[in-house]
Amino acid sequence: MSKATLDHVAQRAGVSMKTVSRVVNREPNVRESTKTKVEAAIAELHYRPNPSARNLASRHAHIIGLIYDDPSAYEVPSAGYVVNMQQGALHACRKSHYELLIHPCDYRKGNIDGEIEEIIEYARPAGIVLAAPLSDMPRIVRAIEKTSTPMIRLSPGKPRANELCVVTNDREISAEMTRYLISLGHSKIAYITGHRSHKAVANRFEGYKDAMRQSGLKVSERLVVAGDNSFGSGEIAAEKLLSRKQRPTAIFAANDDMAAGVIRVANRFGIEVPTELSIAGFDDVALARLVFPNLTTIRQPLSAMAELAAAMLIEGRNGKKDKKTIQIVPSSLKIRESTGPAPD
Repeated sequence: MSKATLDHVAQRAGVSMKTVSRVVNREPNVRESTKTKVEAAIAELHYRPNPSARNLASRHAHIIGLIYDDPSAYEVPSAGYVVNMQQGALHACRKSHYELLIHPCDYRKGNIDGEIEEIIEYARPAGIVLAAPLSDMPRIVRAIEKTSTPMIRLSPGKPRANELCVVTNDREISAEMTRYLISLGHSKIAYITGHRSHKAVANRFEGYKDAMRQSGLKVSERLVVAGDNSFGSGEIAAEKLLSRKQRPTAIFAANDDMAAGVIRVANRFGIEVPTELSIAGFDDVALARLVFPNLTTIRQPLSAMAELAAAMLIEGRNGKKDKKTIQIVPSSLKIRESTGPAPD
């Protein structure tokens, strides 16, 4: 069977080719009944737009770029965070017949701004979703802005006025997790911070401190250890905390990879989880359900956040702009087997 064309879809739906093109490109002011007829014809004929033809019709290609921190730069790469973002952005692109360009970016390179400008010039994307921690790095943000390509920052620590971004409630939900641990009777709650460049992760630490102070508990420097979001740094932090004479009864890590490192060290030290030690993380990547015991964590809606960001860029190109510059997608607690009542 020959491949369906725009003309075939127009004939099947009983509309003009221009109308089909407007529906495919998600342009505004198309009647809902007309849109339904065209979409039904597209589905019946298995029509797929020709990306080359669409791209030639405009200065920007029908492509959304997703730029994120290269996981291979870490000793123990974490793919879960990236996969969730890719799935969300891809879902938004497929619905609008856009392509997704993924570009892992090692911000430690000296020529990273030139690399970003080059990839944007080559691909001519309709917009860029810039993920944390890159979304907090002025050098990378400026490199994208220099190309005049529409951009949405994902999880910036401090959103800028009149700039589109998608965030979650890092500080508030981290306070909620800390209060949950306190409700189990824990008072010696340690915290493993994330990478210093990741400002949104720093907001999680603020949430931990908020809940401790509001509950009348002291935030002790001995209970706070720095990590860098990697599994290995979680292990190192856990070794420091669990080797002390007065060790904590609960450890809250700023992400799941570090929390999984804590579980591994606890097992190595012969400390039972959660009978002797409760452990909590943040993100709810696949790893949280693979470790034993399954990790209590905070489900960050990364997929939904990336999907919303990509959809906003596509809608903005088609003349639809949301009045809200900051979109908040709430996170939620996921209580599993790694937390329990504080030991006597």
